[in-house]
Amino acid sequence: MWSFRAWRRQRLLKRYPIAPELWAQVLDSLPLLDGLEPQALQLLQERAVLFLHAKRLTPLPGVTLEPFDRLRLAAMAELPLLALSEKLEWYQGFHEVLIYPEDFLSPQKYRDPSGVEHEWDAEHSGEAWLQGPVILAWPGVHESGGWEGYNLVIHELAHKLDMLNGDANGLPPLHGDMRIEEWARVMQAAYDALNATLDRNPHAHTPIDPYAAENPAEFFAVTSEYFFSAPDLLEQALPEVYGQLRSFYRQDPLARLRCLRQRHPEYADGPGPATG
Repeated sequence: MWSFRAWRRQRLLKRYPIAPELWAQVLDSLPLLDGLEPQALQLLQERAVLFLHAKRLTPLPGVTLEPFDRLRLAAMAELPLLALSEKLEWYQGFHEVLIYPEDFLSPQKYRDPSGVEHEWDAEHSGEAWLQGPVILAWPGVHESGGWEGYNLVIHELAHKLDMLNGDANGLPPLHGDMRIEEWARVMQAAYDALNATLDRNPHAHTPIDPYAAENPAEFFAVTSEYFFSAPDLLEQALPEVYGQLRSFYRQDPLARLRCLRQRHPEYADGPGPATG
């Protein structure tokens, strides 16, 4: 049966082919893609091309984006969607990704329990706005791509997935075989436990970035970031959270990482090669 969506997809892929040498360079720079099957990598390349067609990457003064940089960013952006159906436009609600040359100051507001509103400027490396652009600091994009538990691109785009249900609240649209009650129980318990640890000792060592305790939206974004870039740490610290994210993203990065450690000496004693 003829499909306009499929026809348009193939038309775009034929119109914007990727040189094999460029794609190989991108793969070499992204260790967190190691272990993906050839079919999955081919799909990722195609989705990266479609991402670059659908979203405008705008470098601000001080940032120069070469074709390699654009494709590398798009590959990281599409990794979380790799096993999700293209029937739903997961990255809807924005058309532009702004690339800042450095971390930036962002105005913040907070109303305390007594009703007093506090305002200040906070230094951020990324932001995602409801019905607005995604903002990324170039150093953070450059440093993303390894197994170190840091990926600015995945973090900010996780916010966009979260916003599909409206405001960012840590609850993306779940699949039909997932139970919202179970998601809420697991995520809330882990979030509360992290906050309790930091309430007892604000300088406590936590198994994941303490920024996850800011609010449920940041908890989802940070754990999504760890799910793809440090799945072993996340599963060890928060196994039920890992299980919920595995069900949502339909991927199992930990299984892939374990296979890499069995098959490749450079993975045997640590998380894997650093980003190139």
